[in-house]
This record gives sequence, C-alpha cells and structure tokens, in this order.
Amino acid sequence: MIRYPNGTKYQPAAEKKRVSRKSKEDLSISASNRGMDLESDINLSNEWYRDQDIAVITKRPTPINIVKVDYSRGARITDAYFEKQSTTDYNGVYKGRYIDFEAKNTKSKTSFPLSNIEKHQIDHLKRVIKHGGIAFFIIQFQSRQEVYLLDASFVIDFWENGERKSIPYDVFLKDGILIKQGYSPRLYYIDAIEQKYFKK
Repeated sequence: MIRYPNGTKYQPAAEKKRVSRKSKEDLSISASNRGMDLESDINLSNEWYRDQDIAVITKRPTPINIVKVDYSRGARITDAYFEKQSTTDYNGVYKGRYIDFEAKNTKSKTSFPLSNIEKHQIDHLKRVIKHGGIAFFIIQFQSRQEVYLLDASFVIDFWENGERKSIPYDVFLKDGILIKQGYSPRLYYIDAIEQKYFKK
C-alpha cells in the first residue's frame, strides 16, 4: 500500500473518479439535506435579501463582557462571559415594518418541544407585538426536512396556557406557513412573511 508523507493512502485517478461519481438519487438526497443547518441558511438568505434590496434583517449578536485580553499574540480574548441573556436571534425591517424572530429546530416528527424556548424570549416577543412589530418563529423539522413560519402569538399561547409541553406538528400544518427552500435564497421566508402579514 502506497501512502503520502502525511499518512493518507494513495488512490489512483481512475479509482477516484469511480468513487466520486454520484447517482441522481445521491444528488437528490444531498440537495434535500441542504437545509440541515438552519442558522446558516437564514444568514445566507438574509445576505441575498439585503443584496436584492428586499429587506434588511440581521442576526442579533450575543452581548459579552470581556474580562481578559492577551496582547502578546495580537489582542486575543482569553476570558469573557455573557453579559445578559440574549432576546431573539434575528431582527430587521421589511416594507417599513419591524421584524423580530427566533429560529429553532427539532428532530421530532410529531411536535416542537417548548423547552427550546426561554421565558425572556417570550417576554421580548410579547413586547414586540404590543408595539406593532411582526414577531414569529422559524421552526425546522429536521427529520421531515421542512421549515415553517409560525406567528409568535401561537407559540406564546402554547407556552403560557397550553396543557402540553410541546406544539403538535398539526398546528404547523394548520396555522403555520411552509417556507419554500431553494438556492438563492436558501429559505424564501420573506414570501412567508408577505403571505402571513401583508396579504389581507
């Protein structure tokens, strides 16, 4: 067996071609798994929406307090802590309306567990709604490869008054909006916002 100096096995070019050739079925599987990283998909979608001058929506940074910096290696942070609890993941503006939302995912096929949501996030979204902003959740059902927009009022109601510790999948089918997935943008969630909040 021939190995390179780094220890990896030598593989002839013909064999590489044979291994790398994918069937149509393999390609469709990899395409369907494209949306497995929800945050990356939203971030890429936000860049596309900004570049197309459709909306300005950004990921909210988590505030940190820097305690110690090592300047011997070019200002490297060596000690820090989260200053306070963050509110929601994303906020911005679309068609003159303030947008605020949280992105979550679940591996369950049948429900979305409410344990994924913190009380301070519920309190924040209630304030956004009170002041006329658009507030919602983007929930990804990983095993179904589906992403939904669900208005924050449904989540708040389940969180505060529901007898269950989760939101059934049927609620997403009935009251949520299935977000189309693609390449540019990865998630057509502005279309879902348009459908839910602007088409009356």
